[in-house]
Amino acid sequence: MLFSTDYSIIENKEKLNHRFVTIVGEPTNSENSGVIMDKRIEKTRHGIFNAFIELRAKKPLERISVKELCELANINKSTFYAHYLDIYDLSDKIESEITAQIINGIDVDDLMREPASLPKQLAVLYTSRQPLILTIFSGSRTQELPKKILSTIISQLNDKHPELTNDDRLKIMLTYSVFGGYYAFNENRTCSDELVIETLGELSEKLNL
Repeated sequence: MLFSTDYSIIENKEKLNHRFVTIVGEPTNSENSGVIMDKRIEKTRHGIFNAFIELRAKKPLERISVKELCELANINKSTFYAHYLDIYDLSDKIESEITAQIINGIDVDDLMREPASLPKQLAVLYTSRQPLILTIFSGSRTQELPKKILSTIISQLNDKHPELTNDDRLKIMLTYSVFGGYYAFNENRTCSDELVIETLGELSEKLNL
């Protein structure tokens, strides 16, 4: 673990749950297929999500059992397993949803034109999701967010620019930007968000990323 877990940051469970629904989103109608999701499934998943957040704000992922989550969400185990393989599968899916929302704020074409902007862009996106990120990506899951972000960015770049697939220098710079920016942001939570974002931008420019 590269920095300590601080569960005391979650002062208002309802506020955190609201942020989760806003950022990750309750299951909604599929705009592409036109398939309407059953409202009971919507309600069940919403309950599972909120129960998981509440438990995650109190303890490490490894100490959360399916049994206690089901009791909190007021569902039985068979209902849970109809949606997820286990507690880790649930966590991974939530993590992937959060990552997707962050990545949606990054334009890979803009990134190619101005790579130095990545740490600052990510820091801005982290700020708007900070309570949720510090809860879901705490403890043993600390490195999962930058890993997922880096993997997704590289994949998108390779899809749009196949000629960069074997560009090791670019991968090194992206790794530095994603991981360095992420840990700088998280390790300096006592500083103002504005100062961290500004400093990351200045540092990237000075290093000529």
